[in-house]
Amino acid sequence: MNKSNSIEKQEYLKYLSNDHHHSLLFCWKIRTGLRKGVEPERISLFCNWFFKHHLLAHFEIEESLVFPILGNDHELVRKALADHRKIKRLLVQKEDLIKSLNLLEEVLEKHIHFEERSLFHEIQKCATLDQGREILLAHARKQLPVSDANWMDKFW
Repeated sequence: MNKSNSIEKQEYLKYLSNDHHHSLLFCWKIRTGLRKGVEPERISLFCNWFFKHHLLAHFEIEESLVFPILGNDHELVRKALADHRKIKRLLVQKEDLIKSLNLLEEVLEKHIHFEERSLFHEIQKCATLDQGREILLAHARKQLPVSDANWMDKFW
């Protein structure tokens, strides 16, 4: 993207982008575990922990505070919500776990890039100062992101 089209990210989106960084590392850990031949059940346990302690709160902030800025009928928001549903479905999928884990990391990575490159730019154009403050407060209340440093089974 050339400089004239880039928009400096507002502070309230920087925190969400930091969450995205942790989620991209999560995707890398899934890929690494699969490449090493780690039992998919071990990877799945980590995925469920990460969802519960990181992604779920992140999704809640986006769905309750960020997406309504554009409205749930906006095409970019509809895509983001569909991605969230797909990610949640992949996390509970138990059949063909290797395929589900591969899809999970692919869908999540694409979703993050979509939000960073498209959706957040549109949000930023429309958000009010009060909406930005509310997102910052919600993020602080949920204390995101969490570290996986205490996760005992570092299969990656």
